[in-house]
Amino acid sequence: MDKPYCLVIILVFFCTILVRAQSFDFLYHGFNKSDVMTDGVAYINPSGALKLTNRSYHVIGHAFHPKPIPIFNSSTNSTAKNASSFSTNFVFAIVPLKNTPGGFGFAFTLSPSPSFPGAQGNHFLGVFNSKNDGNDTNHIFMVEFDTVNGRNEGVDKDGNHIGININGMRSIASDSADYHINNTSETEQVYLQGGEPIQAWIDYDGVKKVVNVTVAPISILKPIQPLISESIDLSPVMKETMYAGFSAATGDKASSHYILGWSFRLNGAADPLNPSELPTAPPEMVTSYKNSHLKKALIAAFSSTVFLIIVASVIVYIRRRMVQHEVLEDWELDCPHRFKYRDLYKAAGGFKVSELIGVGGFGAVYKGILPTNGAEVAVKRIASNSLQGMREFAAEIESLGRLRHKHLVNLQGWCKTKNDLLLVYDYVPNGSLDSLLYRPKNDIVLAWDRRFNIIKGIAAGLLYLHEEWEQVVIHRDVKSSNVLIDGEMNGKLGDFGLARLYDHGKNSHTTNVVGTIGYLAPELSRTGKASTSTDVYAYGVLLLEVASGRPPIIYEPGQGALVLADWVIECLQLGNILDAVDPKLNSAYVDKEVKMVLGLGLLCSHPRPEARPTMRQVMRYLNGDESLQISEQLSSVGSGRVDEITSKFLEVFASDTINISRRTFSIGQMSSSSLNAGR
Repeated sequence: MDKPYCLVIILVFFCTILVRAQSFDFLYHGFNKSDVMTDGVAYINPSGALKLTNRSYHVIGHAFHPKPIPIFNSSTNSTAKNASSFSTNFVFAIVPLKNTPGGFGFAFTLSPSPSFPGAQGNHFLGVFNSKNDGNDTNHIFMVEFDTVNGRNEGVDKDGNHIGININGMRSIASDSADYHINNTSETEQVYLQGGEPIQAWIDYDGVKKVVNVTVAPISILKPIQPLISESIDLSPVMKETMYAGFSAATGDKASSHYILGWSFRLNGAADPLNPSELPTAPPEMVTSYKNSHLKKALIAAFSSTVFLIIVASVIVYIRRRMVQHEVLEDWELDCPHRFKYRDLYKAAGGFKVSELIGVGGFGAVYKGILPTNGAEVAVKRIASNSLQGMREFAAEIESLGRLRHKHLVNLQGWCKTKNDLLLVYDYVPNGSLDSLLYRPKNDIVLAWDRRFNIIKGIAAGLLYLHEEWEQVVIHRDVKSSNVLIDGEMNGKLGDFGLARLYDHGKNSHTTNVVGTIGYLAPELSRTGKASTSTDVYAYGVLLLEVASGRPPIIYEPGQGALVLADWVIECLQLGNILDAVDPKLNSAYVDKEVKMVLGLGLLCSHPRPEARPTMRQVMRYLNGDESLQISEQLSSVGSGRVDEITSKFLEVFASDTINISRRTFSIGQMSSSSLNAGR
């Protein structure tokens, strides 16, 4: 074979590799078998439709493709970078409440993270809030499909427009939702919330730096002339990697927002969607009837039964007023979705023992399947005759109801009846962390890499609570039994019944001591004042627990009780902190990581609050951004630290005023079984 021919083959081979390396694409005809991530009220309908919001008021739903998009291609002649071209095609349907103006719309987004912490609904579409709207640090590209006009105008009015937005809700280019007919200037309106499927195309030319947006009914091929064509350089907006997704929101107006199909491609045209392979919005969501005979039959039936309906409505109204009169409190008005009791009763199989998956301090948790959409949920049933149980119920709704983070258990909604208080969470299939550590199924040992991933996730969740949400949230009961493990072995912090909120820059006014023995910071016995530092202390104990495979208080026959942190300190003083590692791991771990986790656990559980790091500092240690010098930061603690920790726990046991929740146990009613469990 001659040399020129060989060179051509080699050149073609490397060009093919280069093109493949720069490609990124996906195609969804429905989402039943997809790995799309959802949060808020978003979920995948049994038909395969991705439902961003239901028709409840004041809710938000997000959905993201799980893999980050490598958005930049490096220039060959300099260090400058240009955002790559991309193309996306999706089909959506917006269905408002019947005979009401719907709202508020949805948006396609490219963002650095698959979540929008602190985002607001209404006009902000679940992407921005009043504080970060317009900030260049957002790095968000968005195309909004808005059905309500009037932001900052005081009065909402009908809207039917599409806009291109950068970092905020002010559109840099927008137009009414139309499409061009046969490449002419003549246009036809597309009614966004008519309930019918609509196609949308968003194309960015990274060379010409132009964004094109096109819409059309599903029966129309992609128009040649786009609706909006705007010169925009997205390079300053984009990060190295971006997440593609959708966000939708409702307010005092509501619609169901569906995505029926979605394709995306980097450096090329997105694959076209086949309408025949797409799911449809459920029949009950359709607000119009095309069958005239059916219309006539319905009108006739309505006319003949209108009197009976009025009478029945009056009877039901009077009965509800007499039997189940409720005065709604402020926290009930600001809460997430309120479920019907009969739906939850049916979902949990009548709260039979066979559906029981756990027992908490103030009630039991049941696995359920919602009859409305087939989604798996966990239903927590709280005893209503307990004042503390009612406080926990209200605290969970007030705090967890508005929190959204991938490492926090998502509260879907609640129900309060005369005899029952019910909280509805996402179902987390792998149970709690303490069960995996101490009571694993089939004696399967939790591997070190999964343990490390779990504690990093919980640290990210606590950082969100302490610093990144709109208020400071103190959890006050961080422990292994409150860490739940999802299907991908990610940790999620749950049980916010003891949580307290306060504004950034202010101090917590919490004075009663609650929590779990073994995780309580020593200063709580003196001041009773919880803080982010007391959460850090409990997290430090959790680190030691995960690395050592031992509970916070160790009970050895004939030796009495020993605080886990004291025992790890002894291992450190004897010259080998690795003696504290869980022997079930059989040395299958990374020495550097284990030493760092044990050292960080001791530092976080330091008896002096001022010596503990913040959760942001903890994240830097766990991510390897800073190194933890165990010898310098911990060896000087010595036996004095052991004595101080021990004395503080003795103070806790001796106090008559400490209020430990029944979920853990009270000091005056401490059972031997609880002590033997170490929790």
